[in-house]
Amino acid sequence: MPEVYRADHVGSLLRPPELKEARAAFQQGILDEAELREVEDRAIVAALYRQGRADIDIFTDGEFRRTGFQNDLIESVEGYVTVDQPANVRIWRGPGGQPSEQGTRQVVGGKLKQVRRLTGHQSAFMRQHVPGQHKITVPSPSQFPAISYQPGLTDQFYPTRSDLLWDIAEIIKSEVEALVEEGVRYIQIDAPRYSYYVDPQWRRRLEEMGEDPDGMFDEAIAADNMCAEAARSAAGAWGLNAPAVAIHICRGNNESKWYAEGGYEPIAEKLFGSLNVDRFLLEYDTERAGGFEPLRFVPRGKVVVLGLVSTKVPQLESRERLLDRLDEACRYIPEDYLGLSPQCGFASTAAGNLLTEEQQWRKIELVVETAREMWGW
Repeated sequence: MPEVYRADHVGSLLRPPELKEARAAFQQGILDEAELREVEDRAIVAALYRQGRADIDIFTDGEFRRTGFQNDLIESVEGYVTVDQPANVRIWRGPGGQPSEQGTRQVVGGKLKQVRRLTGHQSAFMRQHVPGQHKITVPSPSQFPAISYQPGLTDQFYPTRSDLLWDIAEIIKSEVEALVEEGVRYIQIDAPRYSYYVDPQWRRRLEEMGEDPDGMFDEAIAADNMCAEAARSAAGAWGLNAPAVAIHICRGNNESKWYAEGGYEPIAEKLFGSLNVDRFLLEYDTERAGGFEPLRFVPRGKVVVLGLVSTKVPQLESRERLLDRLDEACRYIPEDYLGLSPQCGFASTAAGNLLTEEQQWRKIELVVETAREMWGW
């Protein structure tokens, strides 16, 4: 049985004002990289202290050195270019009135060439300062063909999205191997694109783009499995115990907005049965995620972390309601194989979701308090 962290969290935390100001100054050329790194160091140490006070089972650096959860990949390679018009536009729904269109201006415009590690500087600092077990997160390879492939440009270097997927998978596989060698015991793959395959609107959109949703789904699983297997193979090669490998699945998380909806049922049997990971961190904070019935397909021996606490809203959930929902989930997953977490990070992008740092910490404390009552540790 994999190690069970009853009180988990997805990774990113709201950036403190000092850190936001320092990064803006760095981008304007006012601060140099060493000065920015000093501010990041202080912010991470403070975040580790607050996580310790909350008694959370697993620590992260809040992704404070990142401009977004996926951007380490983009910033570690040559081959990305900036385009004038946003590419791969998605409709984001949530606070602020009408749905808004947002896309990315950073797309693949050349053959990718890795120039540095994705998380080497993050991992080194955590090893020196973390007071307990910690996780390092990496983006799923499937994230990038969805947002970084620009027809008419990218296809000059990668004829298909699949070609781009496998090039990126090799980069992330290499990063996972390096993390294992460094002794990281918990590696999480962040994979929001699985939500495309549960949302009928997104499936239609993919078909309109000339893509095969089922084929893309199968390839996404295969690429994530390649990274997960790399962790175990690397551990065996270096005579280490295999780390816990987790996958986090959500429906979009950007300034409290989301872009997809739908329960796990349409993909559950293949998703849970084929993904060779130890832990599934699943969004379950709203009706958009559906019910717990799809969890019947999770193989016995794998851990499911239920993301029942919302990072999108400031209102604090009821502990009693959380306990009721955990009990409900036990109809499909044995209690010993369950954990609890927020549904996503608090700041998948540097802007962060629409709540305060204190509201964030209260939610993390609620996760710990509820887990302690549920499992009695």
